[in-house]
Amino acid sequence: MTPETRVAVVTGSGQGIGKAIAEQLAEDGYAVVIADFNGDTAETTAAELREQGFKAVSVQGDVSKPEAHQHFVQTAVAEFGRLDTYVNNAGIAQIKLLKDQTPAEMQQIFAVNVFGTLYGIQAAAAQYEKQADGDHIRKIINASSIAGHIAFDMLGAYSATKFAVRGLTQAAAKELGRHKITVNAYCPGIVGTAMWEQIDNRMVEELGGTPGQYLDQYSKLITMGRVETPLDVANYVSYLASTKADYMTGQAVQIDGGIQFI
Repeated sequence: MTPETRVAVVTGSGQGIGKAIAEQLAEDGYAVVIADFNGDTAETTAAELREQGFKAVSVQGDVSKPEAHQHFVQTAVAEFGRLDTYVNNAGIAQIKLLKDQTPAEMQQIFAVNVFGTLYGIQAAAAQYEKQADGDHIRKIINASSIAGHIAFDMLGAYSATKFAVRGLTQAAAKELGRHKITVNAYCPGIVGTAMWEQIDNRMVEELGGTPGQYLDQYSKLITMGRVETPLDVANYVSYLASTKADYMTGQAVQIDGGIQFI
């Protein structure tokens, strides 16, 4: 199977880390499905890739709904003929003390981060089982976090969801390995995206201080001395999606510039 025939779905890829992942996979030879809750953002990113000569199509959907993932997969198959890699990248964060967390807030973050990942695993696995791919290894790649290894205060609910993603990743790897499907996760650290701006702003609201204070505070923990970029994450996902990672499964590696060493 040549690189030109590979097809990937990337959820939450209209912007931020997901966009960088989609762009990198396109450069790697993938045809990409840009799936996002915001249909306009998704189409803008897909159009940018097409203008550069890459194969890309956009699709709108809510990852907390299983039918959305089924639609993402169907779009990949209808447009490009198959599916090879499914990246469960979409996620949300909440900045709040656990003692103040409401049932509705917990349901929302688990619906997107945990159930959204589960539904993506299910939809991808169902399609892979339909494909006669011989010894070709198919990939499922999930977004965890360094907060999925060691929980962060003020990010308790988010941390819990990312621990759950690691659990889903390990269990799915064990269940799907015999079908020649690998399941791995990537665990970013402090990435210079809109999500971290949101985290910083919410911490200012909750704890006081000035904008940028908490991003700067946490950034001082980074051994490499700089805030992570979306491309730093995309480079690792590129490896997971490649044949070089065909013997790797069930892992959740921290790509954080050296914040945590576990």
